[in-house]
Amino acid sequence: MVKARAYFQLLKFRLSLTVAFSSAIGYMLGAHDFSWSRALLVMLGGLLVTGSANIINQIHERELDKLMTRTAQRPLPLGIITPTEGWIFCVLLGVSGLGLLAYLFNPLTAALSLLSLILYGFIYTPLKTISPICVAVGAIPGGLPPLIGWVAATGYIGVEAWVLFGIQFMWQFPHFWAIAWVADEDYKRAGFKMLPSPGNRDLRTAFQIMTYTLLLIPLSLMPLVFNISGRVSALVAVVCGVLFLLLTFHLMRTQSRKSALRIMFASFLYLPIVQIALVLDKM
Repeated sequence: MVKARAYFQLLKFRLSLTVAFSSAIGYMLGAHDFSWSRALLVMLGGLLVTGSANIINQIHERELDKLMTRTAQRPLPLGIITPTEGWIFCVLLGVSGLGLLAYLFNPLTAALSLLSLILYGFIYTPLKTISPICVAVGAIPGGLPPLIGWVAATGYIGVEAWVLFGIQFMWQFPHFWAIAWVADEDYKRAGFKMLPSPGNRDLRTAFQIMTYTLLLIPLSLMPLVFNISGRVSALVAVVCGVLFLLLTFHLMRTQSRKSALRIMFASFLYLPIVQIALVLDKM
């Protein structure tokens, strides 16, 4: 039972489910007559591949995780699961997810999912201790799920897919930097360089968080411009974007952990609200 729970923890289920949800959103926006069953299958494939990428991340960082309060109780640092067992579970999940996406949808969907896994597990992960550029690199696989969902529905990468990618890509910056601000002490103990150079919790970092949040507002109007969805979802996106932006002004003024925490929680709300609005407005 302990081992089974440890494998489930290794999957990072909530994070993987959130990523998979974005791919299902992309599928529903791209499909002309989508079925809920196929949307769930896209989600399942995304969940398996994302879980595999998360395991690669944890295997690579298992010694660093021991140094951080928030990660010291994970299965690999505790030794409940060995790296070999982790790799076996990782391969099983990855092959299953990629096979499902290739067989039930199209090879391009599986290829893009594999690209996302490689970028996250083998490029972004080691970069975290090397350079703050890791956030920009990580934003690429982080932004790919809705594009992958669109490709699952259509079989091609159209401008609409790039619009969905662009919104989620841009969202990654305030999201990850807010997390890095809140967890700064932990990250520094592990040697992670997540905040923008020079890596301080100061006005310069707060200004960059504000800038990327501001860019989200015009980007969130692109689904209306390219007829992906309608005016109601555009209005929802603008309102959410403005509220999100106001929180970044507060961070610039106070430069406090509490303000960064509010941005972090707001980022968790912003993306699903905007994406659900896009789908509902399309129906």
